[in-house]
Amino acid sequence: MKDGPTPRRGIGKRGPSRSEGKSATRARDRSGGRRSARHVAPVDRLDRYGLVVAARRRHFTVLLDDGEVVDCVLKGRRTVVACGDRARVARIAGGGAIESVEPRTSLLYRSDAFRESVLAANVTQVVAVVAPDVAIDENLLNRWIVAAELERCRFALVANKSDLPGFDALRERVAPYRAMGYTVVECAAKRSAAPLADLVRGERSVLIGQSGMGKSTILNALVPNADARVGIVSQALGSGRHTTTETALFLLPGDADGWLVDSPGMKVFGIAHAEPDALAGAFVEMRPFLGRCRFRDCRHDREPGCAVLAAVDDGRIAPQRLALLHALWRESVAARDPAR
Repeated sequence: MKDGPTPRRGIGKRGPSRSEGKSATRARDRSGGRRSARHVAPVDRLDRYGLVVAARRRHFTVLLDDGEVVDCVLKGRRTVVACGDRARVARIAGGGAIESVEPRTSLLYRSDAFRESVLAANVTQVVAVVAPDVAIDENLLNRWIVAAELERCRFALVANKSDLPGFDALRERVAPYRAMGYTVVECAAKRSAAPLADLVRGERSVLIGQSGMGKSTILNALVPNADARVGIVSQALGSGRHTTTETALFLLPGDADGWLVDSPGMKVFGIAHAEPDALAGAFVEMRPFLGRCRFRDCRHDREPGCAVLAAVDDGRIAPQRLALLHALWRESVAARDPAR
């Protein structure tokens, strides 16, 4: 159905040309025509800036610089927004619309050959939680480490539930990561969060871990009333509870610069977005040997004269870490295969 009558052609009364018709259609769209129903027109063009503190699919909560909290939708389909982003927000009826985000210092996300899931932006530290009463997925843990290294983030390991039987065995399990230079903090979060407070102070951290490791206990120890805040945010985002697609950011009490992002528990963590040639450098123990192989394009697999393979034979590099490098390299190459 047409939006209005079209003037008849005649002397002194020219019908619209094709370009003029397109211009008129665009004008109708901007002024409230039929197609504008897909978008919500801003009622206040005064843009504001703030910190994204909750994200669920295309719905977000932004803490504006003036202290106001606004529920926002995303303007445009190509913009990627994550907790920790600094966003430019336009006021619209019922809330706000995120129009853009400021340049990031880091972006932590997981991906496979088909999709990506953003965790947090502008992160300085990734904190992984393990415990003695839940089997550690070493492959998953090492993938978190690689993801942190690729974004030049500090990585720390929290060995939680130190008051439980079997903690000595856990201490032995995490010893190799301490030997590689990563911070390992032992604690019983239900009793005291003091060691953790020192770990996160002044940092913009992501709390990550498998389900059952005690992340929620740690979060509530560091941020009082965090559970209540999660419930409020979940209602605002329309989920009713903290879901597998939702992340939330918490400002650390008494810390002007620090915040903590609570990520959902996860069973897989792909890094297919990483460039294949960048992966080896994300393994800290391999760095001294990179560039010392006989062949410049060495993949550290079966090539003669490989310095990395020699280090594995000498016990300076764990075989499972090299196996992970090969697996990540294959995933990255497969994700870039135009035939997939």
